[in-house]
Amino acid sequence: MLSVAGLRGAFASVITRIRGGDLGAAPVVGGLIVIWLVFQALNPVFLSSENLGNLTMQCAAIGTIALGVVLVLLLGEIDLSVGSVSGLAAAVLAVTFVQLSWPLALALVAGIGIGCLVGLLYGFLYTRFGLPSFVITLAGLLGFLGLQLAVLGDTGTIGLGFDSWIVEFAQDWFLPHWAAYLLAVLSVGAYAWVLLRRARRRAAANLVSQGNLEIGLRSGALLVFLVLATWYLNLYRGVGVMFVFFIALVVAMNLVLTRTRWGRAVYAVGGSVEAARRAGIRVDRIYLSVFMMCSTLAAVGGILAAARLGSAGQSSGTGDVNLNAIAAAVIGGASLFGGRGSAFSALLGIIVIQSISSGLTLLALDASVQFMITGIVLVLAVIVDSISRRTRAATGRA
Repeated sequence: MLSVAGLRGAFASVITRIRGGDLGAAPVVGGLIVIWLVFQALNPVFLSSENLGNLTMQCAAIGTIALGVVLVLLLGEIDLSVGSVSGLAAAVLAVTFVQLSWPLALALVAGIGIGCLVGLLYGFLYTRFGLPSFVITLAGLLGFLGLQLAVLGDTGTIGLGFDSWIVEFAQDWFLPHWAAYLLAVLSVGAYAWVLLRRARRRAAANLVSQGNLEIGLRSGALLVFLVLATWYLNLYRGVGVMFVFFIALVVAMNLVLTRTRWGRAVYAVGGSVEAARRAGIRVDRIYLSVFMMCSTLAAVGGILAAARLGSAGQSSGTGDVNLNAIAAAVIGGASLFGGRGSAFSALLGIIVIQSISSGLTLLALDASVQFMITGIVLVLAVIVDSISRRTRAATGRA
């Protein structure tokens, strides 16, 4: 039953978490609202359904790469080569599919497989020789960029063909309007079911749990947001299938991180390696698997980017891809100190990055301005993370 006392309890619980330094996604969401309001005031086209629809499609590729970066950040490590690995995967896909005439499914496996092997190599070097991840992946950034150029040879840019399903998937596939609404309702239903199940399990163990009021408010707010967002995107082309694919990856990774023994081990190692080792966690295996997943997701992101463009070339994975993927993970809330963050950090962070890029493009400002603003937002995100960390330590929540 909903009651005033329950509402006060839910509100007090949120205030207590914020005072303890657990800010959650509040700083990112607040910053995103400010960014959207400023750009909308400067250009009325910014919040049009057409621009927001394009923005969601642009989020998928680099957002997928950022999802892998979140994993290594949870361990307190870094991967500086995600851009080069994504470009290499795109090059392998293009060469095997177009020049060698492999079936597309086999070419996709080859492209993703090369990313998995790169992560395996990183994990081996890290766990076997104790090399810092910064050095390993910096070497990988240079080495795999060279390998990408060698794979492409003198060809330069290779078109994937606009009639191939991978290009249509990234450019032209949108959910029917009814399917988008149905997906929104089913997603909220699953979310509410997970919260209720967790609350009952904690209540049965005599632990503090969420009340029905808080669960109802959260689920209702999410339903209203998703239905309105779906309606607005349907005014143009609808909800892109590639964006849905990215969201599915984020949700699946969040479930893996929060519902499996492996996910809990990742947070434990990121919080304290020695404590995790003494608790019986195979730390080396965690590092190995996380580096493999990060590089694999970088390869998937590179393939999505190539499909979005309809081609792969020497510039694939270069430019600002590397920096944007890492910045998205940090801006979204993944801590550089390890042990804190979630899969949704990649989603929130990449929306902030792409919103800045889209807004400045509409204002016809130079790319230099975009880099400077993104850098300022990144520094602010790190400052918020540092303050939050100190507050948690001061209140005994670290």
